[in-house]
Formats: sequence, C-alpha cells, structure tokens
Amino acid sequence: MMGTWATDAFGNDYAMDWAQDLHEYKTLELVETTLDNVIDSQEAELEAPFAAEALAALEVIARLLGKPGEDDPATAEVDEWVAACRKKVTPPLLEKARLAFDKIAAETSELRQLWQDSEHFADWQADVAHLRMRVLGPEAA
Repeated sequence: MMGTWATDAFGNDYAMDWAQDLHEYKTLELVETTLDNVIDSQEAELEAPFAAEALAALEVIARLLGKPGEDDPATAEVDEWVAACRKKVTPPLLEKARLAFDKIAAETSELRQLWQDSEHFADWQADVAHLRMRVLGPEAA
C-alpha cells in the first residue's frame, strides 16, 4: 500500500496529513467530521483514505481518554494537541466511534481489503482491535 509504513493508526501518509490539519482546530470538530465521513459513506466500499483518517481520529479519542497506544515520534504533535485540547469525549462521540470501527473492520472496507492482501493483515487487525478496546472499553473487544 502506497505511503504506509506501519499497521498502527499513524503509520500512513493519510493519517499524518490529517494530524497536521488537526492543529488548525481547537475543538473535536475535525475528529467528529472524520468519523461522520465513514459513518455516512453511501459508497458500496468505504474508501481507504477515509478509513485511515478515521483510525487517526479514533486514536486521538483514545488519547483524550488517557489510553494512548504506542508512543511514536509521529504522534508527538498529536499528543501536544491532545494535551492542549482538554475536550471531553461525549457519549454521542463514543457512539460514532463504535459505528466507525464497525465500518472500518467490515468486508466492504477498502482499507481492510488492502491489508487482507498483505502479509501484515493479522497485525493490522490486532492494532485495530487494541485501539477499539482503548476507545470503547474491554466489553467492546
């Protein structure tokens, strides 16, 4: 997959570009819009860039909840934003997160299909499952 170097949420160009845009916001507006793009997509297939951005947004939610994933030089700026943001993650936002996870993991997700065709599919699935657990809690696993 072009522009991808790791299976985690920020291991690709789409997510890194998204993270740069995040700095222009003082609220969770971009996080919410990004999840809406996935949830509201009427396409037969969920496009990979939307899914990749949504995973980045979901990682931001996890960090706002105080449950960050692996530390990674790429996420340093995201962590700065999270520290400055201090916004509450609301139940409606968590519901959007749940819906987004379902669509990203579905058979109709192009991102999932791309990973399925690679030798790293199991790692990607494990990363998504771990992120889901950090955002939605152990009962969501």
